Amino acid sequence: MNLFLKYLSVFGMAALPVLELRGAVPYGVAMDLPLAAVLAVSILGNLLPVPFIILFIRQILAWMKAKSRRLRGIAEKLEARAQAKGDILVKYETLGLFILVAIPLPGTGAWTGSLVAALFDLRMKHALPAIFLGVITAGLIMSVVSYGVDVLI
Repeated sequence: MNLFLKYLSVFGMAALPVLELRGAVPYGVAMDLPLAAVLAVSILGNLLPVPFIILFIRQILAWMKAKSRRLRGIAEKLEARAQAKGDILVKYETLGLFILVAIPLPGTGAWTGSLVAALFDLRMKHALPAIFLGVITAGLIMSVVSYGVDVLI
């Protein structure tokens, strides 16, 4: 695989829900790419869907609910998941959104943060910086957890 395709696959993996940056960073380093470059590409890939989710997720969920029973069930599960995660947003506002995105655990991340921000009507000008900083923090945490503190020094 040539170098461009390696970086493109890291970018694509970071843009996917569930895997996001948490999967893309170890994947990129496993392909012998430099950590700093992998981190930068992963952050950009993870941030790519964020504004689209914030802007269009309500319309998408409404369409899913109207389209079929199966899609309605998926949409309702996504909304319930966002409502469950939204307690931190209600209590701490943008700081809560940052924390939700920054902690690299299953069920957190830029996709979940964007969904929560959209469903709780958080304005884009407040949501984007919190999600951006959360993604960077999650990337740094993943780097330290995966490769040790000395890798960042």
